[in-house]
Amino acid sequence: MTQATTQRWLGLARIAAATALAAVVGAGQADAQSGQPIRIGSTLALTGPLAATSQVHKIAGEIYVEQLNKSGGLLGRPVEWVLKDDQSKPDLARTLYEQLITADKVDLLMGPYATGAILSAMSVAQRYNKVLVHHTFGIPSMAKYEMHFPAWALGPTPEATFPNQLFDALAASPKPPKTIAIVTSKFPSVHFLSVGARDVAKKRGLQEVLWLEWEFGNRDFGPIAARVKDAKPDALWIGAIGLEGVMLLEAAKKIDYEPPVHFHLYPAPGPTAKAPEAKNALAATIFEQHAPFTNNPVAANFVKEFNDRAAKAGLPDNSVEVQAAASYTAWQILTAAVNGTKSLDDKAMGAWLKANRVDAIIGKLRFDGPSNYGDDLMKIKQLQDGKWNVVWPKEYAAPGASLKTP
Repeated sequence: MTQATTQRWLGLARIAAATALAAVVGAGQADAQSGQPIRIGSTLALTGPLAATSQVHKIAGEIYVEQLNKSGGLLGRPVEWVLKDDQSKPDLARTLYEQLITADKVDLLMGPYATGAILSAMSVAQRYNKVLVHHTFGIPSMAKYEMHFPAWALGPTPEATFPNQLFDALAASPKPPKTIAIVTSKFPSVHFLSVGARDVAKKRGLQEVLWLEWEFGNRDFGPIAARVKDAKPDALWIGAIGLEGVMLLEAAKKIDYEPPVHFHLYPAPGPTAKAPEAKNALAATIFEQHAPFTNNPVAANFVKEFNDRAAKAGLPDNSVEVQAAASYTAWQILTAAVNGTKSLDDKAMGAWLKANRVDAIIGKLRFDGPSNYGDDLMKIKQLQDGKWNVVWPKEYAAPGASLKTP
């Protein structure tokens, strides 16, 4: 056989081998996607006052389910997400979760957005003995159901642990505050943590110069800004959700006042970053799209996918932070329970989650503490040069970032 003939036969052999390998891989992928879909049911506030944030959760869930199906689905079956609009109404969420279980016959549940809706979903899950993984529940002590599992890693007593973390960060600054004003929305989870901050501040010797509350949905922050200015605090805790903190700072600017240190509990990250009044604002977070968080390749891939899709969807902020990260983490928890038990049995999955840790993009989670909560993984971020950077604890700080105070 000539050398040319030999090379030709070797080439044909390589092609045949590649074709056979492709057939095997293709068959394996087809097998992985065979059978009836595993249906996961949930609601989100796709309309109503909570719709803007729910869009973040919708995009995160869509990304996760697509990635899951590309990697073979669950238990060798494709996954279908059955999503309904609860219209930002907890009572409707309760009805829809009943429908998902009884009429739609979903196999698994995923929690909705916001504490009120999650409580409603939890009551239904408890009635049918279903595991409920959820991502934005803000009052751990209210979660009494033994098979609920939180992705929002607040710990069992965030009303104490998180304010202490913030005050630790401020105490380590060149000019620690001696007085504090605490103003807050009455939105349940926000108000809960603000009341906790008040107690912690007192125990740490900080003088409270103002305590003030407003109804959720308030848009007139002029009187509140005036009260804060008159109080002259060294630090201002703003128990805000969404744009409330920005509206307060804008109102303060109109009366020539700028708080020296201002913390915002759950701000709208994009609009806040674009507001000049919010320079050096502090806020709570569990994830930001910078190292060391993005050293995790799964997290880095999710950040890229979310950035692209959120931009195409026209979201005002396409970055991955608290909401998107918590949502993705919730899906990771549910997947870990299915894979860990190799079943869809809710009791088995619940027992597995209580006995095992789950590696997620926000860190390593456990569910063996009070009310199924584990460690408080909250961090402090600061708006620096138009970008949110984690600044505390120091081991999670963005490269080169540190807390800035006047």
